[in-house]
Amino acid sequence: MDFLMKAVAVKPGTPNSVHMQEIARPSVDQVADGLGVLVKVLKVGVDATDREINDALYGNAPDGDDYLVIGHECFGVVEAVGENVKRVKPGDYVTATVRRPGNSIYDLIGTNDMTSEETYYERGINLRHGFLTEYFVDEEEYIVRVPQGLQHLHVLQEPMSCAAKAVHQAYEAQRRMKVWNPKVAYVLGAGQIGLLTTLVLKLRGLEVFTLARGEAPNLKAEIVEGMESTYVSTSQTSMTELVAKTGRPDLIVDATGFSPLAFEAMEHIGHNGVVVWTGITGGERKTEVPSDKINLEWVLGNKLLLGSVNANRGHFEMGIRDLALGDMMFPGVLEKILTNPVDGLDNYKEMMRLLVEDKDALKVFVNVATA
Repeated sequence: MDFLMKAVAVKPGTPNSVHMQEIARPSVDQVADGLGVLVKVLKVGVDATDREINDALYGNAPDGDDYLVIGHECFGVVEAVGENVKRVKPGDYVTATVRRPGNSIYDLIGTNDMTSEETYYERGINLRHGFLTEYFVDEEEYIVRVPQGLQHLHVLQEPMSCAAKAVHQAYEAQRRMKVWNPKVAYVLGAGQIGLLTTLVLKLRGLEVFTLARGEAPNLKAEIVEGMESTYVSTSQTSMTELVAKTGRPDLIVDATGFSPLAFEAMEHIGHNGVVVWTGITGGERKTEVPSDKINLEWVLGNKLLLGSVNANRGHFEMGIRDLALGDMMFPGVLEKILTNPVDGLDNYKEMMRLLVEDKDALKVFVNVATA
């Protein structure tokens, strides 16, 4: 007889279908070759992705199920491991990657985030159940150990992996320049990805300007300034006006999910520079751009536009290192991102209300259990 546990799920394709679902509790032997890791879930972060899946904008259930367990930002403790697991042991704090492999060459070498296939598999997002439940089991390859000293930053591990990848990919692509020494970076958006990208760039020694709509003083400005970077309210200073003060930036990372601003960034990047898009923009919005001007400047200026989504194990490990260094460099600052705890899976309606209604909710997360 299967033991049942609670999970928060949606019915993909049905708007506002978030509900409590009973599912079978997993066991470590469900993973072949003794490589299974059973994790007790402690906390799960939720974000706009979960809200949009509940709005039925995207997301599909795994084969054989009519529901999808949501939540892709997990933090937990290892409860049991298979006989061949080497990287983690019971009692370790861990997080888990999100993307799972398909059949492309990129999937086969462990870079599932770079798949060339149209169909992709993401826990809590598409065709794989997520982590908003009491326990999950996964293969050792997808489990990433979190240092005990970072447990207070728990669900920031996954969004930090996305920030780390975006910056790393920009530097990787810029090997084309042979010599690239960026000095000034703009980060568009001061949500969790924007703030964590600010940290990554600051740790690389850049002068960072983080742009958001809200007027300072506010919490986002406090966090940016706590990382010795500059907060710019776009309601007071346009990007054009900022460029007049700083000169054209060498690197712009868009984390707004607002396509007009993502395209505007293309007008302001400097020669040999990179614009990285991390935001996802669903919908039918259209915007007018000075296409001839952009075309001319981008060709003559050797400029690059880069899309970055999700992260693999290596990016998680990069992000954890940056979180550790950032927490030491700027003590107490990163923890301020964790604004809105919700206690217990049963309070999933309050979780979703915060995502939908509370515009000041910087990071909503669910306290599932204690270690």
